[in-house]
Amino acid sequence: MTDAAATDTRAETQELQRIRLHLARSKDFPDGSARHGYEFVAPLDASGHIDAEAWKDVREACTVTRFWGNDTPESGYLVRRAGGVSGASWVFDYEQNASDDDETGYRFGDHAFAPGEYVSLRDEDGEMHTFVVFSVVPA
Repeated sequence: MTDAAATDTRAETQELQRIRLHLARSKDFPDGSARHGYEFVAPLDASGHIDAEAWKDVREACTVTRFWGNDTPESGYLVRRAGGVSGASWVFDYEQNASDDDETGYRFGDHAFAPGEYVSLRDEDGEMHTFVVFSVVPA
């Protein structure tokens, strides 16, 4: 990528955003749940997609907190790993030297993160859960 192209890409990227996800309606939670979800920080482009190139420069600031009812909140990082549908997957990584606790976003690279949109995550037990984007605010 040329320097000019890199500058253009960064210019299109908004500042870091704090994205809050709440559990969407499900069999166990017919009304959804604001007590079950995630809050994470990521660079988003102008269309609300995670900007993978910008993430490389700010990855240490891309944190996640998992809150799940009365469980103790877990903290980690938003990480991009090789593999997945489009060659890479976005993962919430809670222990850097272990992968058995990772939670993988389903096609996170394809989804716009905007209030009211839906995304899915596969938890550490392999279960898929759907979440609604509750808010997106500057971090």
